[in-house]
Amino acid sequence: MSAQALPFFTPEQYLQIDRAAERKSEYLDGHIYAMAGGSRTHAYLEGAVIRELGQALVDRGCLVVPSDLKVRISERGPYFYPDVTVICGKAQPAGESDIVTNPTLILEVLSKSTEAFDRGEKFAQYRKIESLKEYVLVSQTEPRIETFVRSEQGGWTFTEFAGLDAVWRLASVDCDFPLAAIYKGIEFDEHAG
Repeated sequence: MSAQALPFFTPEQYLQIDRAAERKSEYLDGHIYAMAGGSRTHAYLEGAVIRELGQALVDRGCLVVPSDLKVRISERGPYFYPDVTVICGKAQPAGESDIVTNPTLILEVLSKSTEAFDRGEKFAQYRKIESLKEYVLVSQTEPRIETFVRSEQGGWTFTEFAGLDAVWRLASVDCDFPLAAIYKGIEFDEHAG
């Protein structure tokens, strides 16, 4: 018995389908992947990050955007919906107003169902974006935030901030945040996601 071939979609077909759909989907290598709904903890953390970043960057020429904006890696895709995108300077849309190509910082809240992809293939794709200076992963199961900062030479430096007493440093936008502010009121769930 042979395996059934998965349908292949062009980027144009994906965009048409995604814009008409009730739920968001991402696009990679000709395939469309429906996005799963997030947990309460995921939503709380995304909101806390947006609140803290928004307040810190309000007068710095940077936009803090929730997961409603697609990031396009190249003209042929992939297209992703990061949990939080920060764009410093003028946003460079890709045709329609729901796509941007020049994020400065991308943040993903980790869940069990997406963690391997967020750390692996998705980060590999994000690294192709010339404007991207920092990639951030936020844990739902403990107060821990990991950052990857692009160096002048193009490599990436990893730093982990763990524990409620830690101060999270975002080098790309020159900001510091106590993890206690991000994780305030969060009930950790080791089964999150």
